Amino acid sequence: MTNAKEFRFLGQTLPKITIGYGLMLVAWGALFSVGSESITSWIPSMIGAPILLSGLVAQLKPGARKAVMHIAVLFGLLAFLGGFRFFAALGSEGGLFGKPTAALSQLMLLITGGLYTFGCVQSFRAARASRESE
Repeated sequence: MTNAKEFRFLGQTLPKITIGYGLMLVAWGALFSVGSESITSWIPSMIGAPILLSGLVAQLKPGARKAVMHIAVLFGLLAFLGGFRFFAALGSEGGLFGKPTAALSQLMLLITGGLYTFGCVQSFRAARASRESE
């Protein structure tokens, strides 16, 4: 879909949102990993890289868009589900923000992963409705 009726979420096409979200996750992981000895601080970047790649492929090769956007939403869902780790700290001695950097990253994954997955599902539903109306 590259016409005026193309689905938009937050005012942008989904491939553009996907590229932006992937870049944001990669940057977040890189920035929050400075000085960290934990490989888990790179998790947002590890999730963001395939999302970014999927967005780029969807933008550059419209024929592959359906497949790569489904791959991207799987990683978005993974971000969302992984973000629920934020609540695991409820029972810990330090509480939700006992490890503030980790807690912020987990909360960010929960919120942004949920929004991104929601946007993707809405886009997929709109695409199906468009095909059925043709």
